[in-house]
Amino acid sequence: MVIGANFTGARRCRNVVQRAKSPASGRRALPPRCCGIPRAVRPPRQRPHRRSPSVRTRSNPGKEAVMAVASRSTLVVHGRLAMRERRLAAARAGRHGLKVMSFEQAAVRLAGGFVRPINEESLRAAIQAALPSTPMGELESIKSLPGMIDAAADTLHKAWRAGIDLAARAAEHPRLEAIARLEAAVLAQLPAGMIRPIDIVAAATSRIAHAPAVLGPMEIAGLTELSPIWRPLLRALTAHIPVQWTAGPRPAPAWLEGTGVAVLRAPSETPEVSAVSAATAYHEAIEAMRWARSLLASGRAAPSDIAIAAASPADYDDHFLALRADANIDLHFVHGVRAVTTREGQAAAALADIAVRGLSQSRLRRLAALCRDSAPFESLPEGWLRVLPADAPMSTPNAWNRLLGRLKSEDWPDGADHTPALRAAIDLLAKGPDAAPEIGEAFLTGRALAIWRKALLAGPAASIDATLETLKQDDGLEACVSVAWMPASALAASPRRFVRLIGLNSSRWPRGIAEDRLIPDHIIPTAELDPLPVSLADRRDFETILATTDGEVVLSRARRDSDGRLLGRSPLLAGHGEEVYLRRNAVPAHAFSETDRLMARPQEFSADPQAVSAQGCWRDWRRTEITAHDGLIRPDHPLILAILARTQSASSLRRLLRNPLSFTWVYAFGWRVPESSAEPLVLDALGVGDLVHMVLDRALHDLESAGGLASADAEAVTAAVDRAAGVVAADWESERAVPPAVIWGRTLDDARLLAGRALAYGDAHLPGARSYGEVPFGGAEPKSDAATPWDPGVPVTIPDTGFNIAGYIDRLDIAGDGKRALVRDYKTGRAPRAAIRLNGGRELQRCLYAFAVKALLGDDIAISASLLFPREQVDLQLEDPEAVLAEITGYLSAARISFAGGAALPGPDTGGDYDDLAFALPANASATYCKRKLPAATERLGQAAQIWEAE
Repeated sequence: MVIGANFTGARRCRNVVQRAKSPASGRRALPPRCCGIPRAVRPPRQRPHRRSPSVRTRSNPGKEAVMAVASRSTLVVHGRLAMRERRLAAARAGRHGLKVMSFEQAAVRLAGGFVRPINEESLRAAIQAALPSTPMGELESIKSLPGMIDAAADTLHKAWRAGIDLAARAAEHPRLEAIARLEAAVLAQLPAGMIRPIDIVAAATSRIAHAPAVLGPMEIAGLTELSPIWRPLLRALTAHIPVQWTAGPRPAPAWLEGTGVAVLRAPSETPEVSAVSAATAYHEAIEAMRWARSLLASGRAAPSDIAIAAASPADYDDHFLALRADANIDLHFVHGVRAVTTREGQAAAALADIAVRGLSQSRLRRLAALCRDSAPFESLPEGWLRVLPADAPMSTPNAWNRLLGRLKSEDWPDGADHTPALRAAIDLLAKGPDAAPEIGEAFLTGRALAIWRKALLAGPAASIDATLETLKQDDGLEACVSVAWMPASALAASPRRFVRLIGLNSSRWPRGIAEDRLIPDHIIPTAELDPLPVSLADRRDFETILATTDGEVVLSRARRDSDGRLLGRSPLLAGHGEEVYLRRNAVPAHAFSETDRLMARPQEFSADPQAVSAQGCWRDWRRTEITAHDGLIRPDHPLILAILARTQSASSLRRLLRNPLSFTWVYAFGWRVPESSAEPLVLDALGVGDLVHMVLDRALHDLESAGGLASADAEAVTAAVDRAAGVVAADWESERAVPPAVIWGRTLDDARLLAGRALAYGDAHLPGARSYGEVPFGGAEPKSDAATPWDPGVPVTIPDTGFNIAGYIDRLDIAGDGKRALVRDYKTGRAPRAAIRLNGGRELQRCLYAFAVKALLGDDIAISASLLFPREQVDLQLEDPEAVLAEITGYLSAARISFAGGAALPGPDTGGDYDDLAFALPANASATYCKRKLPAATERLGQAAQIWEAE
């Protein structure tokens, strides 16, 4: 017989109650009723197959059956861990007739038939189905809120365990009447045979005469209490079978007196008890792992002898989950791990994020990575995510519709049009939480789908993301051969030799008594509704653990919480001696992982190549002279020469002049800061500038197509700007993150204002001028199909520097006779207080763009270059562009020589407000590192650094 099997229904007729020969007639005798199923409704017995002569048969099966019935016994324990360990012990001892179960399971077994207890998932499903249509009185306004299903299930469990008849007491208070209505509706929703504990007790009592055959002698081990609902059945059982309560050193309940239950006591164990205090809860977890590792390494204990427990393990679960991976110790979570810590749970969480918060590109990418083989995605080709625009949030239905509307076959990796499949997936995801069951069935499979269904049973679909955070599942480790991390209640029921109790703070152990969420104390006293309160259970579990541990007990508490507030001691620590003060930075006696070992042995860590490099870098950063960790490179390095030979832009040359170190990171290493797809609160300065430039370019193109900017009046300019802003806004929303609607509307109004001022600036227009916007040159790709004044592919070389340049001129006006040209660069920020020429190398565009125009249109054209600040309507003209170009040429030539010589050093822009790679520098680099290194860098760069002082 399988140890611990719980046969039900017709299976018991064959496997549990064996047929035996009648001693009087020699015929097979049957009891009048077997397992609650009348003989008239049993299926007919099938004739057995003829056995082969080579198969040996039992000589006396009737005798063996009687012996099997005679050896049957039942062991009642508490908790999954205790069941698994007791079954293993019974298997090792060869106790074939022993059944290990909870008292509820024993009662169900005695009740017979198809009786089943109400499991948690079925109860939640019934509550979810019954709650919307059940009038709840004063609870009506909250019955659809997250947590109501959990609260209702908890209340019903308490009432059932306490033996409270809600229907009989419904007249006492409207709240009880509402709960009674809910109970009736829930019971109507449950499957047939699934009944309340009080009904199980009644059914089992009616068949208690079969207890000797069904249960045999009963032993109750490891329990310190029993819910009131089961106590009458226990008393009744003593009249038919021997019942033994194996208390051991645990306190036995007082109500056992006079029940006929034999109480077996044993003296308390005397473990070695010590108390320690750690810095924080995380430090407590670290010390617990060190303690476990030391026991294993010393050979004092096997993994199955070690337990770490707390009254509320959820406070420490994340810490132990991270430390378990680092320590490479099989640490079994008896109470289960959070579902979202697994890949399947993450898949369900990714889908919940979309269902609750809406569809966006980042959420879709996360879902596609976790559910690649799901039905909506399996028809899409490999690499299909490349059809999504980079860094576009895609957070509105209109953005997705615009994307799907413009996708063509050539946009897909395999050349086939998969737009209908992608549209179907997006339309399904866009249905939101109301379609959560349909969405889950479509996108999830296997365990991920099971997690999704369980979350829908535990709470409303609108809060499924929060519900998923609370779900637990088994971690897949075998409890009987692993170090165990568990609740204190599980350890009290299944003792181990070496125990560490953590979280012994005044607010954590024992926990406080709280009223029921739906039936407060003034309706039914808490002592009646919950006769086994958590506070008393915590105290009882603590005493039980100390009394049943025969090796070592370490009592641990945290001195401060994660915010640095002092924490009080638990009253349970009184009388256990002085606690040992554990410092967070102390050298451990035994490390729990490789990382912990290296941190504890600085001399060993300092010999590691990675540590040598890190320490050398740190020391070099602290020195005032320039070192290899500050950007010194081998002269004429091939990669350096390669990036100097590439076509440059005004922004890259500015980076070379003012931040050579960043120039190396960006163009040699290819480092980029990814654009955030999160919706910003406001656009930054660069974003506002891009928006205004896009509006200006489109509006100027429209005006030139309608007769030219020079002949357009104010109304035409305003209309063109409005049209351009609408088109640009639609494109921006499809490709980039946008602020909230109100702020986005205000930003667009500001862009219209700046664009209108820029186009209507009151300087004298060139006679017969033609205006161009975002004009490409030097090989830059045109941004639109607008006409250009030259061939954009013609290279532009700055003389005597070796640099080719390319880029886009914000605006270029050319006179009708081709003799004059105006090069204008728009600036959306504040105008400087005084005139500027190079501004320390920050302003190169005017001069470089003027040179590009002269190189492409000829030396006989007169060039005027300016910076226009439309916000303040200030136009700064560049005086003598030829002289400025000659000055820039000298600086660029010197910068090229120093950079090729290996001086990729910090500059004045290193670590500044607009340095997007400042994260690669030491902390607070602008105030410390840069100030320390800049004098030596200035000396090393020589003439190239002189531009930093140019006006």
